[in-house]
Amino acid sequence: MDSMTSQLQRNFVELTNRMTKNEALEEANRCLYCYDAPCIKACPTSIQIPNFIKKIASGNMKGSATTILEANPIGASCARVCPTEELCEGACVLNASTKPIKIGHLQRYATDWAMESDAQLFSKGQSNGQKVAIIGAGPAGLSAARDLSRFGYSVTIYEAESKAGGLGSYGIVSFRLPNEVVDWEVEQIAKLGVDIKTNTTVGIDISAEAILEQYDSVILAVGMGAVPNLRIEGEELAGVHDAIEFVKQTKMGALTKDLVGKRVAVIGAGNTAIDGATCAVRLGAENVKILYRRTQKEMTAYKFEYEFAKQDGVEFNWLTAPQKIIGDEAGQVVGIECVKMKLGEEGADGRQRPEVVEGSNFIIKVDAVIKAIGQTRFVSLIEAFGLKHTDGVVDIDETTMQTSNKKVFACGDVVFGNGQGEAMVVTAAQQGKDAAQMIHNRLKKPSELA
Repeated sequence: MDSMTSQLQRNFVELTNRMTKNEALEEANRCLYCYDAPCIKACPTSIQIPNFIKKIASGNMKGSATTILEANPIGASCARVCPTEELCEGACVLNASTKPIKIGHLQRYATDWAMESDAQLFSKGQSNGQKVAIIGAGPAGLSAARDLSRFGYSVTIYEAESKAGGLGSYGIVSFRLPNEVVDWEVEQIAKLGVDIKTNTTVGIDISAEAILEQYDSVILAVGMGAVPNLRIEGEELAGVHDAIEFVKQTKMGALTKDLVGKRVAVIGAGNTAIDGATCAVRLGAENVKILYRRTQKEMTAYKFEYEFAKQDGVEFNWLTAPQKIIGDEAGQVVGIECVKMKLGEEGADGRQRPEVVEGSNFIIKVDAVIKAIGQTRFVSLIEAFGLKHTDGVVDIDETTMQTSNKKVFACGDVVFGNGQGEAMVVTAAQQGKDAAQMIHNRLKKPSELA
């Protein structure tokens, strides 16, 4: 292995160190163990936060980890990727006087203990003879599977990729969420008897009709797909990347040297754009610019992601929209033509619509372009199950999580959008739990299956 490859690998090692035992104890003892804790209310999965922190303080690590993972089956991942300053830590009463408890760090400390001790914290429930299929092995699907197995159901997950984990395995940068964390969470769920069929695409390897026929209930938890086209000239050029696929390759260990010393433009300003930009920096890019047609105020990336990107040296070009990707005779990207924008009247989503400033075209010299303007939906799969949807967002009864087919429930990214929910890993996990409970409520009462 040459020195450049070694350096690139080091660039993708997890950034944040785990607390030491003394640091964890000191932080745990700062907690006020509030009776009516606002941090619990701020957590989408309602982890009993004072409870797990008190158990750390008393040395009961198994109890602490169990408390966390009981509420959140992917609590080890969420300890690393949750926007805690907007959720639990943001609600901590100590914000008013000193500084909030480092809940995310303490959660990682407890779940790291569980990973290293390989303790079996949960067990499969007594079989009830009923079968549930889950489409998609991401945060929502895995969480649903864990709870359904504990309820006594025979659970099969169908996953198109070569490994389970979904966003955790392929879509969140490894220097924030290492593969071994997600692999451990998947393993814990598999140990409960959940059958995870990878490399199995519903609609190709097995039909939606066959699944509906073979199972008592189905959960659709497929997430979202590739980045859509920009619909501008030059997208076919060498050096133009889909941000989802770009990050996925780094998670799989494919650390290309192609960007070393190069200039990169990232189109978009969501969390995926930030991930693409910071990956490009770690792959040796000399300069990385994020181009966004609105302003910082309208960007959808979390504040901490934005600050992180700035610390990495990523530049932000606001009110800038691509018009054309420019290539050389060899078909390689050499530049991107852009136009300045201005914000006009508010649209239906409440945000001001960007408008082109006529005659403001300019060219930025770049060697690569990363597209990060959202993701496509699995419309054909949704329609294969005969489900009603709105532009690829499955319509559900918000009380029961049932789709237009009473046998099919949906959760995660496939129901986020069009004003429904916020697509966070932790909210997907909670929706998976909710879907499992709703199925259990339905299937344990045979008289209501009609």
